[in-house]
Amino acid sequence: MSTARSLAGWLAWIETQHPQAIAMGLERVREVAARMALGRPARHVVTVAGTNGKGSTVAFIEAIARAGGLRVGAYTSPHLLAYNERVRIDGVDAGDMALVAAFEAVEAVREDASLTYFEYGTLAALRLFADASLDLAILEVGLGGRLDAVNLVDPDVAVITTVDLDHQAFLGDDRETIGREKAGIARAWRPLVLGEDDPPASVLRHAYAIGASAIRAGSDFLVDEDVGPSRWRWREPGFALELPLPRLVGPAQLRNAATAIAALRALDLALPDSAWSKGVAAAQVPARLQRHHVDGVEVLVDVGHNPQAARTLSAALAAAPVPGRTLAVYAALADKDARGVVAALAGVVDGWHLAGTVDAGARGQDGATLRAALANTAAEAAPVHSDTDAALDAALGEAYPGDRVLAFGSFAVAAAAVRWLRARGS
Repeated sequence: MSTARSLAGWLAWIETQHPQAIAMGLERVREVAARMALGRPARHVVTVAGTNGKGSTVAFIEAIARAGGLRVGAYTSPHLLAYNERVRIDGVDAGDMALVAAFEAVEAVREDASLTYFEYGTLAALRLFADASLDLAILEVGLGGRLDAVNLVDPDVAVITTVDLDHQAFLGDDRETIGREKAGIARAWRPLVLGEDDPPASVLRHAYAIGASAIRAGSDFLVDEDVGPSRWRWREPGFALELPLPRLVGPAQLRNAATAIAALRALDLALPDSAWSKGVAAAQVPARLQRHHVDGVEVLVDVGHNPQAARTLSAALAAAPVPGRTLAVYAALADKDARGVVAALAGVVDGWHLAGTVDAGARGQDGATLRAALANTAAEAAPVHSDTDAALDAALGEAYPGDRVLAFGSFAVAAAAVRWLRARGS
């Protein structure tokens, strides 16, 4: 492998280096990490797992910590528009040359270990973090938790945002089994923050078995909404914060912000009082109910791709009605529960446009295959389009001022929608 390759060249190459796109297990990545002599990526580490809400929770932790003067690194996935988004240091995406140097460091010691795309990326991020003298590293789990590459790092605080059905082929067919996989990021005698009121019993059993201190939403920390104009309150026994509403929109974002605050409280860092408000107000992450306007039509872009995310989207749309209709542009990967997604949104969507995801690789599908899977649902007669651009053209062509268009279903759809909007100056 030539070390003169560009970042694009490296990414194309590492995508071919393992016969499976997803291969669970820590043996390979741990072996190469040892050869790289990777130490702790920061003085403090928070690892975030969950079915939904991971990216937003990471963004809140990052923004609050940075508002408190900490030097912070965040590793997230997947990216929306550019791979560089996956590695941030002090709020800045990693540059091409820094990522190339990190991939070279991995390859220099990899020997015969066969690494997946995600494993290469994780090791490269950890190398960049280790060299950056960070106060805090926030690591987002890619898939599951117990066997995910980021789990080679022992976190000071582990976070599980939500547990629901997704990636069943790898994680199991029910919440209890999936919860046990996600709970694998917890460490003995260290805090485990749980972002939902009713986590699976398997998560709580595992925490008890290893002596992890479970900090639960709805009991150990609470959210009080509407405490004043555009204000809310986070509280735990003996401590409370009155805060501005997040810039990130949607009912779920208060819970994500609350979970992030609980994680930072569990770290017991000396943050100034102003950091909490500044961070909650400043946190941003693209394509989470990201709002645009085109010729009087509201266009929302969201990465939601499973039934739980669709239920959250449904609640957000119902809480912010528009005068006209809501039209959905939907495209899903082949391994997603498209029927469950459509069922969750059927009550708030007035019309559907379907598109293909053939550019997403082996997990992609064309629009006709998606529509066939949606027989006897609200989207069974939806027009099919070749790609997201064509579906958006059709939906906006059908929409009138006062209507709303929701583009969602995968990161691929959200990325295409953002590019489509940018090309039109939105």
